Amino acid sequence: MKLAFSTLGVPGLPVSDVLRLATAHGYHGIELRAHPEEPVHSGLSPAERADVAAEFKAAGVEILGLGGYAKVAAPCEDDIVITEVRHLLELARDLGAPYVRVFPGGTEKQSPDEADAVAARRLGRAAEYAADLGVRILLETHDSHRTGADAMRILGLVGHRQVGVVWDVMHTWLGGEQPSESFAALSPHLGYVQVKDISSAEDTTPVPLGAGTLPLTECVEVLSRHNWDGWLCWEYEKRWYPDVPELPELLGPGREHLGRLLNDSA
Repeated sequence: MKLAFSTLGVPGLPVSDVLRLATAHGYHGIELRAHPEEPVHSGLSPAERADVAAEFKAAGVEILGLGGYAKVAAPCEDDIVITEVRHLLELARDLGAPYVRVFPGGTEKQSPDEADAVAARRLGRAAEYAADLGVRILLETHDSHRTGADAMRILGLVGHRQVGVVWDVMHTWLGGEQPSESFAALSPHLGYVQVKDISSAEDTTPVPLGAGTLPLTECVEVLSRHNWDGWLCWEYEKRWYPDVPELPELLGPGREHLGRLLNDSA
């Protein structure tokens, strides 16, 4: 498995500095948070996009994907969401990123069936455009659809190979699934895995990998047992918890911890 980290953990950090951290600490890729407050977002000009792609190529680091914020089940006009997804897909194409992450984003005003149908309809439309661009849309296990079983209700309706899933191991665990159950549900559609660690189910404050309560050992074991060889991406939610320790000082120990998990599960 290859290792990456998300720029959610280093809010606003310039791309050149992110790449220096990756190469210094042995990470093979970066998930870029695609938001207007970050250096990389859909408003970049063609020249700026080319510069970012060139920086990554020169550093020998891959762009794992773009962490977008489109909510595909949200109660609004379809075109609003689809336009947002299209812009993210175009940015990913220009940067050479294989994936765009989206959220479910259903609300209590919708029944589960309605949220599923809305998300599947939009993803199905966006998938055709994604196929033309050579980019895959990945629905994250999150918010209204936090478990593997929840996500599969949507993916089963879409039935398009350009739409897959990001497995956020925190959300599936908080939703009551064991890692083996989550993997069984998601494996046919799995793009990559987001790892992290938190204080407890009641307190989701991020902590260094291995210092919290998430079943990271079990997650890596089930992936290894099934010979899955994709990406593990550390999503350290510094942006939402500004008082936690800085990610750069944790990247080395985090890389070592993931390495131990991979060696022990081999």
